[in-house]
Amino acid sequence: CSWSGRAGAGPCWARALSEDPGCEVVVLEAGPVPSAFPGDLLDARLVPGARPGHPAVRTFPARLAPGMPYMAARGRVLGGSTTVNGGYFVRARRADFDRWAEAGGDGWSYERALPFMRALENDLDHGATALHGDRGPMPVRRTGLEHPAAAAFRDAARELGYPDEPDKNAEEPPGFGPVPSNSVDGRRVNTGLAYLLGAASARPNLTVAGGRGVRSVVVRGGRATGVVAADGTVLEADEIVLCAGALATPHLLHLSGIGPAADLERAGIAVVRDLPVGAALSDHPQIVVEWTPRRPLGGPSGSWLGGALHLPSSDGPAAGDLEILQSLVPMAGLVGGRVAVPGMPLAFLASVQTPRTSGSLRTVSADPDVPPEIDYGYLRTGADRRRMREAVRATVAIVRAGAFGEVCAGTVEPVPVDDDGVLDAWIRARLGTSQHTCGTVPMGPAVDARGRVHGVRGLRVADTSILPAAPLRGPAATAVLIGEIAAADLRRE
Repeated sequence: CSWSGRAGAGPCWARALSEDPGCEVVVLEAGPVPSAFPGDLLDARLVPGARPGHPAVRTFPARLAPGMPYMAARGRVLGGSTTVNGGYFVRARRADFDRWAEAGGDGWSYERALPFMRALENDLDHGATALHGDRGPMPVRRTGLEHPAAAAFRDAARELGYPDEPDKNAEEPPGFGPVPSNSVDGRRVNTGLAYLLGAASARPNLTVAGGRGVRSVVVRGGRATGVVAADGTVLEADEIVLCAGALATPHLLHLSGIGPAADLERAGIAVVRDLPVGAALSDHPQIVVEWTPRRPLGGPSGSWLGGALHLPSSDGPAAGDLEILQSLVPMAGLVGGRVAVPGMPLAFLASVQTPRTSGSLRTVSADPDVPPEIDYGYLRTGADRRRMREAVRATVAIVRAGAFGEVCAGTVEPVPVDDDGVLDAWIRARLGTSQHTCGTVPMGPAVDARGRVHGVRGLRVADTSILPAAPLRGPAATAVLIGEIAAADLRRE
């Protein structure tokens, strides 16, 4: 059994399958596999994925909307994006599982998924309860609210009438609360550390090979028989599991002849299976709203994350589809890899997390070094633009609240919240993305509920590609859940 991974789900597979001594597992990681991770990758006060040119990051050229180029960052190291992201480890909502169960059956219901969510975590705040586990490989701890800016955010949310939501990994009504994180005492714990670099690494039937990117899957007679590594080596296996993430996995399938036939033929790729791989893409648009502290507030002690506020848009689900996430490190620090940047403003990250597909990923060349065309399709509809305005206005209301005024002198620049047209232009000039890509190899049209690629035996996908749309919360915890569920399915088989 071989897998190619840049996403957080891959190490889950490797550990679970290698528990069976009769299964030989070969892990092919495109990036390095360090015996000890560099300190900056594990410092929970930093976000390596935000740093241009970081060696643990691969970037994909993309377009957020017409005329809006962007470079999408993904982890290129053992543990994938759980090594370079913000350490946000929040579960999907029940409404998400209801949608996934419609596409993939009862195995994706909240009730069926909950035992896996409990089993993968070691919740250091709640311990073992009906909702949480205390024996899993992934530590979960909620960010503290002791920092003056975090406490002021909490008080401002209460002033504006938002409820408290102390446990965002429970199915409570959306509101303000600390952020569940896979960071403990200032140290990020990625899936490579949690799943592979412990006792599992000594198993004789497990091989983890770094610097071994994969160019394509070999398919003969309707069955996947191996993979072609970047150096041209062919590795054969009875089962191939792709965990390269929602941007690299569909590209890899396209290069293997699996995808929309017309697009593949135009790119000069022989068609193996005509499937809607890359025909849809789902992510969450995001805006940064910076504000000026009244006085020096000091840096964070454990995590760059402060609190988070979730609320429903005017026509959104009751579970809440707008998110306001607090950064306790200036954006200049996150981009520059520094915790302390004296005199610089702090920020809120406002995003729209309504589950929908708006983009696409299309391969344009048989050369694996030619990147695919990635279009996020943001702000296409009136509803898209209205929800983004609502997220920005809710953020500005927090900044202007009396309780937040204890620490804040106002936004860095005027935000034109009183005029829809002017605000739309302001948003468009500052638009970003939450890096929550899903839906490029969706359950139903492209793979079955177990991630098995339709019409190609022995080939599976186990990353956020298979989710029909991005969940109502960031998908890092869900990526690990996918790995756990899929590994259990394969072991049963």
